[in-house]
Amino acid sequence: MANLELIINIIIIALLIPTIVYAYRLNNSLKVLRQNQNSLAQLVNALNEATFKAENSIPKLKSVTEHSSEGLKEVVDSAKELKDDLLFINERADNLADRLENVISTGRTIKPDTDNKSRTEEKFVSDNSDARSEAELELLKALRSIK
Repeated sequence: MANLELIINIIIIALLIPTIVYAYRLNNSLKVLRQNQNSLAQLVNALNEATFKAENSIPKLKSVTEHSSEGLKEVVDSAKELKDDLLFINERADNLADRLENVISTGRTIKPDTDNKSRTEEKFVSDNSDARSEAELELLKALRSIK
């Protein structure tokens, strides 16, 4: 029986040696975990602060966005009005250009008689300057109405 007790004691010692080694390694791992626990807690606190700041910034960002969109809408509306005004001026200018072109082409096709040459030339110059001044006046009136 003594041999049996000796064999059991040797088996127990043989099993205790790996258990002690494993416990030592586990203790070292737990030390590392405890050391990293502080840095992990700091990381969680930093994340909580960042989340809190982000949540508080959302309403401010929303109000700034709404304010900016209102300003942008005003600019777009103003641009649309200016576009309409420019289209109107462009139409008026095209009409005036057509009228001037007609007056010029009409003036070129008129061939005055030799007797009435001076009268016709005076009349043509007068008609042309009247048409030109009328067209210029309309263009100036259109430009001033924009201001």
